Amino acid sequence: MSIDERAVIDPTARIGNNVTIGPFSIVGPHVEIGDDTWVGPHVVINGPTRIGKQNRIFQFSSIGEIPQDKKFHGENSTLEIGDRNTIREYVTINRGTEDGGGVTRIGNDNWLMAYIHIAHDCMVGDNTIFANAASLAGHVRVEDYAILGGFTLVHQFCAIGAYAFCGMGSAISKDVPPYVMVNGSPAHPHGLNMEGLKRRKLDKATMSALREAYKIVYRSGLTTQEAKLQLKELAELHNEVGRILEFLNQSQRGILR
Repeated sequence: MSIDERAVIDPTARIGNNVTIGPFSIVGPHVEIGDDTWVGPHVVINGPTRIGKQNRIFQFSSIGEIPQDKKFHGENSTLEIGDRNTIREYVTINRGTEDGGGVTRIGNDNWLMAYIHIAHDCMVGDNTIFANAASLAGHVRVEDYAILGGFTLVHQFCAIGAYAFCGMGSAISKDVPPYVMVNGSPAHPHGLNMEGLKRRKLDKATMSALREAYKIVYRSGLTTQEAKLQLKELAELHNEVGRILEFLNQSQRGILR
């Protein structure tokens, strides 16, 4: 371990092997930091918080603080962060609340740029990118490989599907299905996230099926319920379309139109 003598580490904190903690950082009680994690200077980490391996947490971040929720009165809640995440300057990630299941969870290999806010009870998957100043209100779910452009704002209880792309300054008040690109304030759909799909190297048949699924949902004039019935047969042939159908079935706030 390489812990600067000017850092303040609570005796109950559990620090893994080869962890670096910079000067003037504070690690509070009931915090666990996994092996090979680097914590820069002036970082505050409060618990209960569990941070996995090989993370990089830059200066002035606030990790595991109590939720910004007036209903919170000190109930037991936690923050869980996976492995290999990059958390840049001034990022704030709050613990969960009793009403939301008691946990905020960040997966693996995520890139959180400066000034990101992730509120209580949010669930973030793997390999996401949050550009500068994107913010999640409470209870938001962001699935794998989603990208949030700078200054994107997501309303509480919304869901962002896998491989979705939210353009700079998007104001999102409903769910964004997988593979869909949205932009604007309020945000509206602008086709499929073709660049993200190309990076995944999907075959032509799958790409064609996703285009057809997008037409069914957004260009056919169908209600969401009618669109789900239309998607069912296509989903049986293509897993990616099945992911869209599953997302629609789980949607609580309705999807952006």
